[in-house]
Amino acid sequence: MKVPGAAPPLYKSFSPPFLLHRHLFSQPQLVIFSPSSIRPNSTSLMATCVDTSISDTSQLSRDTKRSQPDDHALNYVNFCRPSCSDRVSCVPFTKNQSKIKQTCTLVDGLDREKEEKVDPWLKMQEEAKSDVEQEPILSGYYYASILSQKSLERALANHLSIKLSNSSLPSSSLFDIFVGVLEESEEIIRTVKEDLRAVKERDPACISYVHCFLNFKGFLACEAHRIAHKLWNQGRKLLALLIQNRVSEVFAVDIHPGAKIGRGILLDHATGVVVGETAVIGNNVSILHNVTLGGTGKVCGDRHPKIGDGVLIGAGTCILGNIKIGDGAKIGAGSLVLNEVPPRTTAVGNPARLIGGKKNPVRLEKIPSFTMDHTSHICDWSDYVI
Repeated sequence: MKVPGAAPPLYKSFSPPFLLHRHLFSQPQLVIFSPSSIRPNSTSLMATCVDTSISDTSQLSRDTKRSQPDDHALNYVNFCRPSCSDRVSCVPFTKNQSKIKQTCTLVDGLDREKEEKVDPWLKMQEEAKSDVEQEPILSGYYYASILSQKSLERALANHLSIKLSNSSLPSSSLFDIFVGVLEESEEIIRTVKEDLRAVKERDPACISYVHCFLNFKGFLACEAHRIAHKLWNQGRKLLALLIQNRVSEVFAVDIHPGAKIGRGILLDHATGVVVGETAVIGNNVSILHNVTLGGTGKVCGDRHPKIGDGVLIGAGTCILGNIKIGDGAKIGAGSLVLNEVPPRTTAVGNPARLIGGKKNPVRLEKIPSFTMDHTSHICDWSDYVI
């Protein structure tokens, strides 16, 4: 399917028949998902806010291709076990409170399992039909972007090609490149689905999968990078760098196509995110806006940070140099990190210091990228923190 160079004609061309047959969306034969997979959005959002200690070891990478050493097998056991501590301050509960919290944890775990079984692409189609019934003016846009597409691969290629095209770089050419990469790599499309789930579960502003897919520039920039990274590894570096440039111009996110990024990534807001060529980002990492993973300017070659699994990086943070941020660490907003941060610890400040001190840092019991808790223990950093 060729996509026209300009977005308006594409959307208008589908509008008349689609508007005349809006009632078709309610016909039972068009339902292509099982009723058991449907949950109200409010439930999933509530589960997201409550479920902060359910983090099994399957969500933490054991990828042998990761450049940093991964020798924390025993730590994963302790790190990922269900905890009965306060989800914000990590202060232990009383015994009665622990029993209540364990019961809630079990229910939330079942909700998470159901959410993971949902195919985001099927859910997006359902959500698109519902959205069009609420806002008929969106019918042409939704039909062209979601409902007329045969697969998630083609829908993503179409959407990115329209976003990143310009007068001298037609969307039809970009579509052919993007769909070629996506359809030949099952791994990329599986990762795209995990990124969709990550945004839906961790960002309370995300009301649906289709909302993330169409409107969240952090998600779109991340998926465009995955395509550029594939092209970079294939030796098509000029094309990969062109995509990087267009993503930077359109989304204000600058990720070098050589950077390695894991799955389940949340780029929240995403404006001003910069990731250098030799940076490595693990799985299930959450990064806020205005974050730089850069070099010190004094070293060539492997010169950028290595971010472990489950890390939370607050807004306005700079992490400079070939240093490792350990699995499950948290970097407070506005920090300048120049040294390695141990796993499951919190670093904050300019320059960054470990909460609790270097010899006995406070240990985090839950994966911060899942809890999205930016403030616990940071008040212990300094007496003058208000």
